[in-house]
Amino acid sequence: MTRFASLFVAPMILGAAFGAVPAAAANYSAKPAVQPEASRIIVRDISWRCGPDACQGSTEESRPAVLCQGLAKRAGQLTSFVADGRAFGAAELTKCNLSAKGGAPAAGATASASANAN
Repeated sequence: MTRFASLFVAPMILGAAFGAVPAAAANYSAKPAVQPEASRIIVRDISWRCGPDACQGSTEESRPAVLCQGLAKRAGQLTSFVADGRAFGAAELTKCNLSAKGGAPAAGATASASANAN
């Protein structure tokens, strides 16, 4: 019985000693083609603060493409999207903007896609 109990108690003690490490929040930034009317947009697991130049947000959510699409649905087409310092490429941004009102890529995204294709 003692041996059986130690199989269950030891992992609990180790877990308590080391504790669970919470995931670090990632920072996101996006530039809508047109400034959204709302200064705060809440989508899924992120609250976006939007100003005249960009929208900023932070969350532990680890799916940047989903966060981009959610913002595009509410704010409209995006000309850029940055997840923890990494900017979306033209293809990622175009896919994101398919979720935007109207569905077509923003003019800036189209220009970026053409420049990257050359």
